[in-house]
Amino acid sequence: MGKVGKRYKTLKQKVDATKLYDLQAACELAVSNANAKFDETIDVSVRLGVDPRKADQNIRGSVALPHGLGKTVRVAVFAKGDKAKEAQEAGADIVGSDELVKMVQDGNMDFDTVVATPDMMGQVGKVGKLLGPRGLMPSPKVGTVTFEVGEVIRSLKAGRAEYRVDKAGIIHAAVGKASFGAQKIKENAETLLQALLKVKPSSSKGIYMRTGSISSTMGPGVSIDLSPMRSV
Repeated sequence: MGKVGKRYKTLKQKVDATKLYDLQAACELAVSNANAKFDETIDVSVRLGVDPRKADQNIRGSVALPHGLGKTVRVAVFAKGDKAKEAQEAGADIVGSDELVKMVQDGNMDFDTVVATPDMMGQVGKVGKLLGPRGLMPSPKVGTVTFEVGEVIRSLKAGRAEYRVDKAGIIHAAVGKASFGAQKIKENAETLLQALLKVKPSSSKGIYMRTGSISSTMGPGVSIDLSPMRSV
């Protein structure tokens, strides 16, 4: 572990490590701790009671946040014909088929997310080994494999939180920028937590939403009291 700086130590002293904060208080603390020289991202982590090794518990998805993410999202789209035109009109940054495959193969991946029409997945498969490790592989689970390209692109541009459970059963997702203020961050975080509840696998046993925390890019984690979510 790297050396912990004086600034981080000072911020950590503001957080009671033994306490579970209600969501409002947790958001206020996380935002107040974001005092770096740039607009820090606020992230939420939730440990779920799932076994990612089981296909039906390998949770992945996305949700539109009421206040967006506060960042520019560059969207690449695998499409052709009318759907390529629709993608361009919706504001996609890069649109193509064979030429987009070649671009990826050449290492040119200056985009944040990828959308593809179902008929283009054969082409996408040619670069799956390049897109996958970067978390860029389009998937029906998160709505990025679709013929409704215009609608999805507009939603991505507005700000969607993508989430995917890791090997430890933990979800990590951004919920906005510190400059949003605590109230908007709280509303975005609530939307994410509600989305996670909706995708609870029927095979998940015991407590589903186990622990959660929220933090800024350079700040310490603040533990969230998830008990209200468990009673929903």
